Amino acid sequence: MSGLQKSAMQARIAKLPYLPTVAPPYDDEQDVEEREEAMSTIASLPKMLPPGPRSVAPKRGLRSVHGPDLSQFSPISASGYFVQAVNIKLEARGIDIRAYYSPPIVPAGKTIDEPTTVMVCHHGAGYSGLSFACFAKEVVKFSGGECGVLAFDARRHGKTMPLEGQSDEDLDIDTLTRDFIALLSSLFPNPQEASTFLLVGHSMGGAVCVKACPILQESGYKVGGTAVLDVVEGSALEALPIMTSLLDSRPAGFSSVEEAIQWHITSHTIRNAFSARISIPAIFVKSEDGESDHPWVWRTPLRSTAPYWTSWFKSLSSRFLACRSARLLVLAGTDRLDKELMIGQMQGKFQMEVIPDVGHMLHEDDPSRTAEILVDFWRRNERVVIGVKKVGDL
Repeated sequence: MSGLQKSAMQARIAKLPYLPTVAPPYDDEQDVEEREEAMSTIASLPKMLPPGPRSVAPKRGLRSVHGPDLSQFSPISASGYFVQAVNIKLEARGIDIRAYYSPPIVPAGKTIDEPTTVMVCHHGAGYSGLSFACFAKEVVKFSGGECGVLAFDARRHGKTMPLEGQSDEDLDIDTLTRDFIALLSSLFPNPQEASTFLLVGHSMGGAVCVKACPILQESGYKVGGTAVLDVVEGSALEALPIMTSLLDSRPAGFSSVEEAIQWHITSHTIRNAFSARISIPAIFVKSEDGESDHPWVWRTPLRSTAPYWTSWFKSLSSRFLACRSARLLVLAGTDRLDKELMIGQMQGKFQMEVIPDVGHMLHEDDPSRTAEILVDFWRRNERVVIGVKKVGDL
C-alpha cells in the first residue's frame, strides 16, 4: 500500500463515529480475584469448547446433570463481537450505562459524508445488551460492516449501575424510554450529523423502541426502521396473569456461573449454547448475603418487575403501527396476532417474518437468520431508491 493510500485510509478511519472513550475498548486484562468482573466479558476470547448434546432439564435441587465437570458451560468473552465496550454516565438520568458498539464502516468507493446506519438494540426484561453479541457479529458480516450495531444494558440490568445516591428501581415504560433517548442524545448529540437509526427491540425492549421512535424523529433524528422481536401486545397481556407461576420454576440462584449457563441451555431457555456462554454471565451477580447454596443470583429478579409489565405492553400494537418508519415484526414460530396487528398485516402496514425452531430468545437461538432478516430489512428500506415506497410507509 502506498503512502498516499495509507494516509487516505487513516483519514477515513479517524472520521468514523466511535463512542467516547469513557472506558477502553476490549482488552486482555483480567483480575483473577474478581470473579464477577472476569465475567463482564471484557477479556480475551478463550478457545471454544463444543457445546455437547442437549439433555433433559435438571430436576430442582440437583446441581448438575453432568456432575462436577461444567467446563463445557464455561463463560466466553464478548471480545470480538463488538469493537468497543464503554460506560456512559447519564447524570440527568442517575445511571451509568454499559454500552457495546461496532461502528459502521464506510466501504471503498464511498465518501465519509454519505449517511451511515446503526442498529440500536434494546434487550428484553432480565437480560442484557450481550444477548445481541452473536447477532451483532452476524450483522457486521452480512452488511459488510456498513451497518453498525449498538447494544446496551438498561437500568437495573447487566453492568448498568445507578450513580451514587440514585435509585434504578423504576422500570416503567416512560422511564426506560427516557433512558433510551438520553443515551442516543449523549452519543449522537447532533441529530443532523448522526447516523440513521434502525431500532431493534426484543420483548420489553421492543416496547421501548416503538415508544421512542416518534420522540427521536421529533428531535430531528432519522429513524429508518423499527423492528420488534417476539412480542405481540395481545399475547403478552394475556400471559401476564400466569407469569408469576411460570417464574416459580426458575431457580433462586446457582452455585456457579457455569451452572447458571447450564440451566439456561438444558431448560431450552436459550437453545444456542455458544451464545448463552457469552450473554448469561452478565445477568448474574454475587449474592450479598453470601448464601452458600446460591452464591450467584439474578441481577434482575423478574418477579420484582411485575408492577411494570402492563406499562410495557399496553398499546404496543397501536404504537407500532403508528411508527413513521418501515416496520418489522419477527416472531418465534407462529404466534397469534392480536386483532389490530392482524388488520395491519392485511393492509400491508408492516413486514412480518417467522423464524422456525427457535424460542423466545430468537436472536440468540439463531443469530445468523435473525441478522439476515434485519440486514435485508435495512437494505430494502434504508437504501431504497428515492421515489419507491418503503414497507410500512403511510
